[in-house]
Amino acid sequence: MPEFKDLLFSVNDQVATIAINRPHVLNALTGDTIKELEQAIVEAGRRRDVGVVVLTGVGDRAFCAGGDVNWEAAGGLKDLDFRINRMLAECPKPTIARVNGYAIAAGNHMAYFCDFTIASENAIFGQNGPRVGSPAAGHIVAHLAHIIGHKRAREMWMLARKHSAQQMLDWGLVNAVVPADRLDEEVRRWCDDLLALSPTCLKILKASFRRIMDWTELDDVVNEVAPDYFETGEQLEGAKAFLEKRRPDFSRWR
Repeated sequence: MPEFKDLLFSVNDQVATIAINRPHVLNALTGDTIKELEQAIVEAGRRRDVGVVVLTGVGDRAFCAGGDVNWEAAGGLKDLDFRINRMLAECPKPTIARVNGYAIAAGNHMAYFCDFTIASENAIFGQNGPRVGSPAAGHIVAHLAHIIGHKRAREMWMLARKHSAQQMLDWGLVNAVVPADRLDEEVRRWCDDLLALSPTCLKILKASFRRIMDWTELDDVVNEVAPDYFETGEQLEGAKAFLEKRRPDFSRWR
């Protein structure tokens, strides 16, 4: 089993739990965290003693608050190949997002790329990209329209508002909402239901749903629309404004 610095990885009763272990920054991601998540998803998917994969965050404040803004401000997003969503979709095992607290930016789209999303009542969902100049693109963005419809997907991505767990249940991003003290019990119930079913049939179903995702047509949107984006200073303005707790001034790039 790989050794991890930013994750906790465990297998219990045929359930692999991958927990982002950076609670001091709301489980925000750096390049190292992303690489470890990729390793963990591969490890869980290949193991014969695993039937379901649960993705979560350590602590009760956040599932994942997106990219670590200090890492982003230092240029971490440039040339980043974020493959975790694709890997969750292609994982041969059913995946469940266990969401407690904030699921923002990468946290939000990892949650909706999992096969199922179980949230506590205190969960908050949303995207942050246009607010901080983080240019998510391609299948990461487009797939949400398959989950909640085009109008709601555009509302979530283009307005960068925050949404309650109950609202996400109503929109169809979340499968179930429970009190925080019942979250683990509910996740385990869903795991047990999945473990009682044919693993090969579940694998075929996942592959069938995956066919709607055209990776090749979507994955180079940033370079197509804004090839010099990271040289313009727009992304840096968004990251600096966030760190300085001020409203960003994007007027020069309109």
